[in-house]
Amino acid sequence: MIRITPSILSADLAHLQAEVDSVAGAADWLQVDVMDGHFVPNLSFGAPVLRNLKTDIPLDIHLMVTNPADRLREFLDLGVAHISFHAEAVPKPEDRRTIINAIRKGGATAGIALNPTTPLSAIDDVVGEVDLVLVMSVQPGFGGQAFQPVALEKIHALRQAHPGLMIQVDGGITLETAKQCHEAGATNLVAGTAIFGAADRTQVITALRG
Repeated sequence: MIRITPSILSADLAHLQAEVDSVAGAADWLQVDVMDGHFVPNLSFGAPVLRNLKTDIPLDIHLMVTNPADRLREFLDLGVAHISFHAEAVPKPEDRRTIINAIRKGGATAGIALNPTTPLSAIDDVVGEVDLVLVMSVQPGFGGQAFQPVALEKIHALRQAHPGLMIQVDGGITLETAKQCHEAGATNLVAGTAIFGAADRTQVITALRG
């Protein structure tokens, strides 16, 4: 199953509710990029923004922060569906397992994310324990970047080694790169500009599914 996950980082934040409503019924998940100004240079959403958002779309929290363990509760209390944290922010296997267990105990599925320059070997310790691996195809922190083809190699290698793993790809997703990601083995595509930059969001989401 291919899931399409619009990223609200590219939405019109002055009309966030209307933007989210525009993908309702078409999107599978809705990604919320949480940035702390340290792990990545930008700042973005926190739980207070989501408390006022009304949607039935499962929320996918992408923690681009230096201290993911300290940020879990604020989102788990909102009943989010999924939380991913970055391998680069949590290098110790025991700390990664603590976070994964806390996410699951809180009722969400757990994922680990990798920047484009981080090798797959960096998550050998927990890849068999997470529900999802998020392969970043751009440097995290900014929307509208070009897709980096190194992501395709990682997707293919993950699919070969872990046939049942959910593989999410985030960054530079267009109709062309979506097809390449599908063929490599991805099962969840995050798209921001391609969706929220279009007049007909449902049509784009349908096309991205392939």
